[in-house]
Amino acid sequence: MTGATILVTGGAGYVGSHACLALRQAGYTPVVYDNLFRGHRWAVRFGPFEEGDILDGRRLAEAFARHRPAAVLHFAALTFVGESVADPALYYRTNVVGALTLLEAMKAAGVRDIVFSSTAAVYGTPAASPIPETAPLAPINPYGTTKLMIERALADYVAAYGFRAAALRYFNAAGADPEGLIGEDHDPESHLIPLVLDAAAGLRDSIAVFGDDYPTADGTCVRDYIHVLDLADAHVRALERLTGGSGADLLGVNLGTGQGASVREVIAAAQRVTGRPVPVKRAARRAGDPPALVADPTRAKSLLGWSAERPSLDGLIRDAWTWHRSHFGRVPSGDAASPTRAV
Repeated sequence: MTGATILVTGGAGYVGSHACLALRQAGYTPVVYDNLFRGHRWAVRFGPFEEGDILDGRRLAEAFARHRPAAVLHFAALTFVGESVADPALYYRTNVVGALTLLEAMKAAGVRDIVFSSTAAVYGTPAASPIPETAPLAPINPYGTTKLMIERALADYVAAYGFRAAALRYFNAAGADPEGLIGEDHDPESHLIPLVLDAAAGLRDSIAVFGDDYPTADGTCVRDYIHVLDLADAHVRALERLTGGSGADLLGVNLGTGQGASVREVIAAAQRVTGRPVPVKRAARRAGDPPALVADPTRAKSLLGWSAERPSLDGLIRDAWTWHRSHFGRVPSGDAASPTRAV
């Protein structure tokens, strides 16, 4: 299977581009299929590029005919929780109809192996943490609901059409390629670590801490931050298990470190790594923010032989900071860690 061509939908995005890097390093040829709505052309560095939308069945058929991929890694989706609440139609159309269009294109092309990018949002507000895969699936926003709908569709495609599918539920993706080749760049940015690094770099006045009265050790929310390269590695491992002939037990596997870090701990780590202050302002809790979301990654270890190899919060932030400085290039001059590489 090594050396095969893999179609990567959303491969110009944050996690998808790192998966392409991991595929290339493992000997595969990743073909990026992306409409560049929120992906970046500069992130397509590791294989051919097909510009197209997953809602466009004809364009997908052309990509399958041209490249004849052996399998698909599916990242193309919209991922902002607040946006999904404000405009659910956009999310159902892109995340659900788009994924079903892709599955039909796969079926027509005779491609049956798919690794699907799912999310811990399928659990909603869990009763306990760490969260096992046996926890109730009760998403509380359209984003989580659309991901769960596709997990269930995949189970039906496995049963009816002979598909082999993995659905990987990951927690808080963070970090970047340590060499600074690719990294995180969302517009608008909603993830905590790049926002904190913006504040450290002086690109924003402060970072808002939404609630400091949660039932956690320091009163702020706790999340499981998983290095994006560890996520990418898990996708390659899942792909190899599927193409090796298995996969019925991979429909819903947590990817996380099993460790949590609070908002205040993330801010403190960023200050250590950057050597810069991070101004903080208190803000009210956001509706729907659970106190703690931490993965139980036991099944990933048993099924994929996978566990996080980069669990250090400081190390993860250091990689993100390397990318932040090189890509955005706006850290004030005189910084001891000034940009050393342009992307």
